[in-house]
Amino acid sequence: MIEFLFKDPLRFFEYALYRVPAVLIAMVLHECAHGYVAYRLGDPTAKRAGRLTLNPLRHLDPVGALMMFFLG
Repeated sequence: MIEFLFKDPLRFFEYALYRVPAVLIAMVLHECAHGYVAYRLGDPTAKRAGRLTLNPLRHLDPVGALMMFFLG
């Protein structure tokens, strides 16, 4: 992914324009579902942490997001 950035930067950003929103939506729904199932099974950790929401800011880790973006 990194070499793609240096070989053809314009194409990399065009690719990222489609990839970032798709990954963000999928990640938020996935993590919210994890928290909901855990809550239903008796683990209130996600609810106490405020992660039973579709707000992406509650689910994002800046370093993890950059790693996923650049390293896939």
